[in-house]
Amino acid sequence: MKKYQGSCHCGAVSFSFELESIDKGLRCNCSICKRKGILMSPFTVAADELEIEAKSGALSLYQFDTKVAKHYFCKTCGINPFNETLRMPGHFRVNLGCIDDIDTDNMEVVVFDGKNLL
Repeated sequence: MKKYQGSCHCGAVSFSFELESIDKGLRCNCSICKRKGILMSPFTVAADELEIEAKSGALSLYQFDTKVAKHYFCKTCGINPFNETLRMPGHFRVNLGCIDDIDTDNMEVVVFDGKNLL
């Protein structure tokens, strides 16, 4: 297992988790993900396996529609490091662009049809 570490742009929010390897990313076409344009993990990380560190008051939450999915972002730099999923509450997808040792430019991308989920 490898320990992956990531952070927002300014470093006020950081996270880590363990996984064998990361070789592909997920791009969702729902209304919020399309606008954010980020490459998320195709896997989820259980809440008890995702270590989150945030400076006091740095982490903020955005929710819409059913308010089940939780989109977290840094109040200082605006980066969305992870989100709690709609289909698996208590599990998170991480923003692969926040992990420095991953080359997302040449990664296989899976498209998820979140636009037609509900």
